[in-house]
Amino acid sequence: MMLRGVVLALLVSAAPLDAASAKTYALVVGVDAYPYEVSLDGAVKDAKDVESALQRAGVDQMTTFFDAAARKDDIRAAWAGFVNSAVKGDTIIFTYAGHGAQMPELVAGDEADGLDEFLQLPGFDRSRAEETDHEIIVDNELNAWFSQAEAKGLQVLFVSDSCHSGGMSRSFSGKTRLAQAVMVKLPPPSDEAVSGARVKEVQFRNVTVLAASLESQPSPEVIIGGEARGALSWSFARAVEGSADRNGDGEISRVELEDYVFANVKHQSEALQVPNFTPQLPRSEDEVVMALTRTATVAVAPGGKKTYKSVRETGWDGKLALSVEASDVLPENTGGTGVPYRWDAASGIFYTPNGDVAGEHIDAGMIQSVVNKFILLDFLKVMASQNPGTVSLTPQKDIYAGGDKISFDAPASGYRNMVVFNLANTGQVQLLDVQSEGTASVEFKLSNLQVVEPFGADHLIVISTNEPIDAIGAALASKNIDATTVLQLLSTRIDGTGTSVAIQPLYTREKP
Repeated sequence: MMLRGVVLALLVSAAPLDAASAKTYALVVGVDAYPYEVSLDGAVKDAKDVESALQRAGVDQMTTFFDAAARKDDIRAAWAGFVNSAVKGDTIIFTYAGHGAQMPELVAGDEADGLDEFLQLPGFDRSRAEETDHEIIVDNELNAWFSQAEAKGLQVLFVSDSCHSGGMSRSFSGKTRLAQAVMVKLPPPSDEAVSGARVKEVQFRNVTVLAASLESQPSPEVIIGGEARGALSWSFARAVEGSADRNGDGEISRVELEDYVFANVKHQSEALQVPNFTPQLPRSEDEVVMALTRTATVAVAPGGKKTYKSVRETGWDGKLALSVEASDVLPENTGGTGVPYRWDAASGIFYTPNGDVAGEHIDAGMIQSVVNKFILLDFLKVMASQNPGTVSLTPQKDIYAGGDKISFDAPASGYRNMVVFNLANTGQVQLLDVQSEGTASVEFKLSNLQVVEPFGADHLIVISTNEPIDAIGAALASKNIDATTVLQLLSTRIDGTGTSVAIQPLYTREKP
């Protein structure tokens, strides 16, 4: 099945690309406005963000379709034009941000679950499905399109930030890129929808599929930089800009892309999404996604040395947009633009811009600490967007109940120094471990942890660095340490360096 959940499909070569001669073509589609469906808020922003990133990455030719301009015949014609123009070794990038959905399989026995997935374009109306089915792109059709490209020896990069299934247990209030399923069985909308059913993804030798979330999860629109966005598209755009190029060699390998996207989708979605590559392993150790031009490699200085912006150079202002209900208390450092956090003083509940419950029983004496925590967290997310680390919780859930047992793991980092701490839902900073001068190559693990009150959103932080860390560790060990002090320490000692930051959100609630 080509579309599996929310899909980011990357067609990559098993051998390094010949950047000197190969060309790259890009087809970018983004749809917010659906006349017959709930419209989205961030899909066009995603598509334009990816378009801009790809331009900086040096694509040779690009065609874009936004909202009503996204018509299947035009998209198909643009794809065919690229396939006809490209020669062996060239790359075609096709990105889609918008609704996805399911329908009864078009070819009997084709799908294990009996359902085909499709990208829903603006002209499709499920109440007139047979009349408007020419405005959907079925997974079988994509198989046929990709087969045409592969027959010419082309590389294809397919990015689809949409979804077709899943449920959410968190108190999320945003939109998901899930359109209502089509219940009636339709005839195949094209010959390709039949021929493509004979093509299985395991047959592709140049196609890699990266699902933005597990099939049991939806693809939500989350708040990034004060705007509704898709975490996968946002992360992919940053990767293409050069942030995924960890070793600064001017190329993004499959491993670099995987590490970067996995970490940043988790950070930006607050662990609502877990990406998944197919095949799970790279086809070779040097498998390359794309080569970057000099203008794209903004994170690589002349000579190949990787450089990093300070957080403030990225536009971070140290403020938190906050809406306060039924209280005269207005914490400091609030007033930022965008969708706000919200504090209901009467109930004591603190909500994220996505509608998640981030803290319970937050009173007037605690609210400043909670605000400071999320300002620090925003700072850490910007650092992580340039050089993300890897951490995990086991078992993996979007929310944990009181009494649940969990394990937290931070694999060996390769850095000399590491500090691990928790930003509690109350705003407290809790030191967990400090390793210095060579000991950070050892895995850090906390096992058999139990979820207890107070419930809300904790964030486990792992900072790995080659910079001196003793002063940071000593400050974190203090009983009176707070998020504002930690922010000052990090901004003066490791901001703008090659420090790696990993963030593990931990959302909890009372056991039902």
